[in-house]
Amino acid sequence: MYDHPERKYPKMTGTLGNIFYLDWELRLMEWLQSHIGTEGLVFSLLSNMSALGEQLLLVVIMGFLYWGLNKEFGKFLGVNVLAVNVWNPLIKNAVLRLRPYFVPGYNVRLLRLIDDSADAMDIAAQGYSFPSGHSGNAVTVYGSLAEHEKRNGLLKLMAVAFPLMVGFSRVYVGAHFPTDVLCGWLLGLFTIVIIALLRRKLPSRGALYAVLLISAVPGFFYCTSNDYYSSFGMLLGFILAEPFEERYVKFENTSNILRCALRTIGGGALYFGLNEAFKLPFSKELLEAGDLTAHLIRAGRYAAVIFILIGVYPMVFRLTDGLWGKKKPSAQAE
Repeated sequence: MYDHPERKYPKMTGTLGNIFYLDWELRLMEWLQSHIGTEGLVFSLLSNMSALGEQLLLVVIMGFLYWGLNKEFGKFLGVNVLAVNVWNPLIKNAVLRLRPYFVPGYNVRLLRLIDDSADAMDIAAQGYSFPSGHSGNAVTVYGSLAEHEKRNGLLKLMAVAFPLMVGFSRVYVGAHFPTDVLCGWLLGLFTIVIIALLRRKLPSRGALYAVLLISAVPGFFYCTSNDYYSSFGMLLGFILAEPFEERYVKFENTSNILRCALRTIGGGALYFGLNEAFKLPFSKELLEAGDLTAHLIRAGRYAAVIFILIGVYPMVFRLTDGLWGKKKPSAQAE
């Protein structure tokens, strides 16, 4: 939990960011925090609902599909998620809205840091407020699942319930204004609709990737927060890895849930391990400098991680298939 010791600091504008809000937003946030509380079981449950839109769970869901059950379904979901994650910081860095706990005169506290490794006042690390990335992720992920599996009633319920839970949590923990959440939901819905339209209208998957990459490039001219460069790198890594895997790897999916789980656990561990390993050649000062060099290193690091996970890591599956008593991998799920 973060509670700034000096609530009466001046309005922060210009290169740092902008403060704008509706009075009812902050009154609502104050009311939620004072009436629900900021500790105990209820606090823990409500604050942890944010996890439904966070990086770790998204890696698990996409990995379980891509590495395990259905490669094409995983790619479908991956494109949507990567798109919303690169478009969100493009908007954030244009609007530059500071988070609610920056507003003087109110008693809104940040109960859940966006980046646990950085100070709450580090805007580059914690990111800007508008729109809510967690809310956009939740709509995009669970909405995409429901769109792909149109006959699954449970997924339809999740597509409505989980974004509502995430949005409420982000407001309650003081990370986002209610209007951030609303616009995050709209961005997620826009992403699902526009990507579906591009899939129908463009002649190839390569053309879709080109459009997404072109739409993301302008951020290099004005984005200063880390989330943009991380997302751009992930998008680039995916775009490079997908044809590499199709041409040189061609791994097969499996309907064995245990194998799916093991592949996902291995991929998740590799994701976080590689992220740390690729930091080792650089000093902490360089990585946290916030200049163009630091941004390029971040983008390159994430591109390399995703390329390995999508394109190279599946090579391991061929080596491990024999451990399951099968000479050939099972047929790819459709």
